[in-house]
This record gives sequence, C-alpha cells and structure tokens, in this order.
Amino acid sequence: MDTKHRILDEALTLFSEKGYANVYVSDIAERVGIKAPSLYKHYKNKRAIFEAIIEEMNERFLKQAEALNISGFSAEADAGIYKNMSEKELLKLGRELFLFYLHDNYNRRFRKMLTIEQFADKELAKVYMNLYVDAPLSYQTMLLGMVASGGMLHTDNVEIMTLHFYAPIYMLLTICDRDPEREEESLKMLDEHIRQFDRIYGRKE
Repeated sequence: MDTKHRILDEALTLFSEKGYANVYVSDIAERVGIKAPSLYKHYKNKRAIFEAIIEEMNERFLKQAEALNISGFSAEADAGIYKNMSEKELLKLGRELFLFYLHDNYNRRFRKMLTIEQFADKELAKVYMNLYVDAPLSYQTMLLGMVASGGMLHTDNVEIMTLHFYAPIYMLLTICDRDPEREEESLKMLDEHIRQFDRIYGRKE
C-alpha cells in the first residue's frame, strides 16, 4: 500500500475509533509513521483526506458493481438488467451487495464514524443522510419507477414502494453493524424480504 492510501486507511480507522472531530492531522501522521509536513504533501488538510476516503469508497463500489454485472450508478441501465433477472438471480445480487456494504473495510468503518458523528456535526449529518438515505432512495426510485412504467411492477406510488424495498435492507444492515452474530439470520430475512416484495408488487419474470 502506498503512502497516500496508508494515510486514508489509518485516518479512517482513527475516525471510526474516536470520531472525526477528535482526530487531528498530527494523529494521522503518527499512525502512518510520518511527520505532519510529509502528510501535507499528499493532502492539504483533514477535510481533503475525508473527501478522498469518500472517493475511494465510490471507486470500490463501482468495482464491485462491475463484478456483479450492474452499473451501480445508472438507474436506466440497471432497470433493464433488473427486468431480465430471475428471482434466483435477484436474490444472489441482493446478498452480494448487502455483504459488500456490511464487510467492505472502508464502508464499515466510514459508516461507524458517521453514526458517531451525525448528532454532533451538521455537515457530517448531511453526508450520512446523502450516503445512506437520500442517494439510495433517489437511485432506487428511478430504477423501480422505470420498471413499473414497463408494467413489470404494479404500484400507485413509486416513492412508497421504494421505501418498502429499501427500509428493511437498511435496518438489517444496522442490525448486523451492532450485532455481527445476527448476520446469518439477517441474510435469511433479506431473502424473504426480496421474495415478498416481488409478490406484493407483482414482479413478473
């Protein structure tokens, strides 16, 4: 791992342990084993490190999406893929994405840090809301809306249908964050949730 990525990795660990506000650039430099002036050659301040962590997380997600043969950012492209998936394929995709968010080292630590900081820092609260509420709901509303417009799902309210789909998945993720021993139980519930969503909204293969 090069120095730039070591800085991100150690910073994220410190943020998840102490909270963003309680970590200083000198703390990060010490963890990496360099002096603060050397760190500034790579990142101009702590905020730049924070933003680089988000960029790294996005890149990791896009690599995972590519491995799963989905776009991950284009709702239109993924709606076309979703329409042609069997329920078995959809269950596999749901599990793979869930496990990625649960176990990916960057996502896991970043989520912990934001959970700690969201009540103390309004800016980090906005980041939390965007990453785990607004952006997923926006993307999934577009995706499910396109599928529904093609007659494959049946609903009078796409926004509520999207909440029905996403909210239980987010809840299961938070359960596993707090109690890792419930992972297998949560995966079974995830499968049943996806099956029931298909039944409720009438997805046809």
